[in-house]
Parts: sequence; structure tokens; C-alpha cells
Amino acid sequence: MEANIDVTGAGGAAPMQLPDLTFRRVFDAPIALVFKAWTDPAHVAAWWGPHGFSNPFTAIEPRPGGRFHVHMQAPDGSIQPMGGHFVEIEEPTRIVFVTSLSSEDGATIIENVHTVTLVERGARTEMTLHSKMVHAAPFMLPHVGGMEEGWSQSLERLAAILKAI
Repeated sequence: MEANIDVTGAGGAAPMQLPDLTFRRVFDAPIALVFKAWTDPAHVAAWWGPHGFSNPFTAIEPRPGGRFHVHMQAPDGSIQPMGGHFVEIEEPTRIVFVTSLSSEDGATIIENVHTVTLVERGARTEMTLHSKMVHAAPFMLPHVGGMEEGWSQSLERLAAILKAI
């Protein structure tokens, strides 16, 4: 997997570093509930994606090799199917999973590896999310800059869901 890709495809420009993001949040929720919010399809459907997005389909099998599929629906009605799988599950402290978007012909156009680490802090939970883009097709490069804002909004939605469940 490449960490850098050639923006021009011809070697004429410096390679672009793909997003490698780390987010830290403390939630007013017990660790078991935060873990469940990451691994239960109904909960993931309620918070995954930026503001204004919904998730009409989620299929999540929280075990190594289990699938992680979410179809995000944008405010304009377009569907963005995301596939993936779990790499590691250590309930209730660690989740590692891969997500990818594919073109109509099945080629992977974006692939990310996500690591969620949860630490109990009394009745609260400290979460660290590390999200690393490991592949992006050149035509997707203009869109990778939105990854940080997208995750920030998703985590805001997660915090709201944790207060409601």
C-alpha cells in the first residue's frame, strides 16, 4: 500500500501525502456503550457520516474478517456505498477496520485504515481515532481534503447519539 501517490501521474510534481488523522474525544458514556456505538449496525447508522447524511444500509459483523458495509446517502440523494472489514476487535477497548470506496468496475478508489482505542475514565470514555488513507485514485485527490471535516462531524453525531441511548 502506498502512503504517497504521484499527483500528476508523470512524475512532474512532488508526491502528495494522503490524510493521516488522529482525533481524541472524551464522551460522557461508559466504555461498553461507546464500544457498542461503534459495532452495532443500528447505532452506526444513526451517526456515521457528516451532518445531513443518512445511512439506509449498514451491515456490520464485529469480528476479525467480519464485514463493515455502510451505504451513506448524501443530502442530494446520491448513495456512496462503502465496503470494508474488521481487522481486529478487542472488546471493549480496540477496533481496527478498513473501509474502501470502489468504482463501478470494482476498482478500489479510496482505502482507509481506522483504529479506535477506548480507555475508561470513571463514568466517561476517552476515545482516540486514528484514520489513515492508504490509497486514493488520482481523480479522487481533490476530495481527500474533506476527510478531517467529515470525521469531525461524524464524531459530533456520535456524541449526540451517546447522550440519547
